[in-house]
Amino acid sequence: MKFEELLAKVRAMAADADPSGIDFLAVQVNIKGDDGGVFYVEVKDNKINVEPYEYNDRSCAVTMTSANFVKLMDGKLDPVAAFTLGKLKVDGDIGKALEFSKLVKK
Repeated sequence: MKFEELLAKVRAMAADADPSGIDFLAVQVNIKGDDGGVFYVEVKDNKINVEPYEYNDRSCAVTMTSANFVKLMDGKLDPVAAFTLGKLKVDGDIGKALEFSKLVKK
């Protein structure tokens, strides 16, 4: 999946997601590989923003391949298993990364 398609899928997910119960969350997602890129997902004031930029004051950064990120979003890859197997790397608050994974799973 090309980075632009992945970003569009995340934005569509964000439009349908329920951010209630999340006070603040800022996660930078680093997609590695040929079709890689960087975007962030921010939950603030009960709204979800997805932008194709780096986020300097983030809660955490998540790094994975595009294929594994799509599997995570589709519920075909458990975030804890992905982390344990090295398919997902977290830089920062792991608790916030888990909160993010619950937000992106269908």
